[in-house]
Amino acid sequence: MSTSYLAVLRTPGAARLIPAALLGRLSYGTAPLSLLLAAADTTGSYARAGWLMAVFSAVSVLLFPYRAGLVDRYGPRRVLPPMALGYAAALLALAATTWRPGTPSWALLPLAAAAGALAPPLGPVTRAQWSVLAADPELRRRAYSLDTVAEELLYVTGPLLAGLLTATTRPAAGLLLSAVLALTGTLALAAVAVPVAPRDPAAPTPPRTGTRHLLGRARQPLSAAAGAGAGLAAFSLLAVVFAARHGRPADVAWVEAALAAGSAVGGLALGAIDWRAPARTRLTLLTAALGTALALAALAPTLPALTAVAALAGLAVAPTLTTAYLRTDELATPAERTRAGAWVNTSFNAGSSGATALTGTLLAHLPLTSCLLLAAAPTLAALACRGTPPRPRDADEFRRPAPSNQV
Repeated sequence: MSTSYLAVLRTPGAARLIPAALLGRLSYGTAPLSLLLAAADTTGSYARAGWLMAVFSAVSVLLFPYRAGLVDRYGPRRVLPPMALGYAAALLALAATTWRPGTPSWALLPLAAAAGALAPPLGPVTRAQWSVLAADPELRRRAYSLDTVAEELLYVTGPLLAGLLTATTRPAAGLLLSAVLALTGTLALAAVAVPVAPRDPAAPTPPRTGTRHLLGRARQPLSAAAGAGAGLAAFSLLAVVFAARHGRPADVAWVEAALAAGSAVGGLALGAIDWRAPARTRLTLLTAALGTALALAALAPTLPALTAVAALAGLAVAPTLTTAYLRTDELATPAERTRAGAWVNTSFNAGSSGATALTGTLLAHLPLTSCLLLAAAPTLAALACRGTPPRPRDADEFRRPAPSNQV
């Protein structure tokens, strides 16, 4: 392991933060597929299950920044436990109502909406904690890189666990597991969370706070996240069509695996290498690299070639998202740090949802090659939002490293 990552793991407080954060976030890898399979099992319809998932996802994404804002305002130790209890209770209720066939979909919709509304913002909270624990900018970059790669691996491992439970017991068992993981991990994270130190009265006046001002300052990283989400969602959908038209629909799994593997390698490389360029410049270069790699998919003649393009694009995925988180964190004050990270997630998910819907429409009117080329357009369009050079007050003087006895 790189010495840089050993330094992250040796950071005071990291040994307690990492297991708690990973345990809680694993539930976000198991819950979606478990809910889909359990709902389909009890209603007998994947169409109804799809609507249930749409409600769960839409409520979760729309309210995500506001849940994170509560953490900024009242602190993780006060906000996370009630969220965890409510979220776990909603998942347990969904497990109970989907355990046997025959539950109508209308009875599940309020429970799915409640689960989406109460899902704790564990990713933004974890990154906000790293911003406190890792006062050094280089150490913080490595911590963010490691966190992003670990989070991606959880989203690969989670569905596998949900599928295993479905095959051995019942689909609703995955909801039980998700509830236990979320409750245990979130309570553990709340217990080890370090309070954000108050701003030094002698420090420069911070930029104006509030959602509108935060979104204005962070327009470059938020645009990059939305563009990445759109480009990757379109590419994933088109890869399925590409594999099916080549007579090997199941082999799309290799394309997704190559994308994930490339992303893991790229994310670890971002943290291991010492970069001289500031985050704003790195984000521009990484976004351009991701968009260019996605555009190369239009030239792929075979499925192995598309797999190679996916691996190449993957090298820029985790670095782009990590740098978007870092840049947003630089532009946020301590009082809005968790909410700022949540807006990156929301931007990525919004871009992904919009592109998925639009790509289906384009496929009905354009050749697959043209669609693959257009899949890169949102990512490259994000380059138009370059952002402005950081003012002295926009960066690290807002950071007040917590004393070691707070960990």
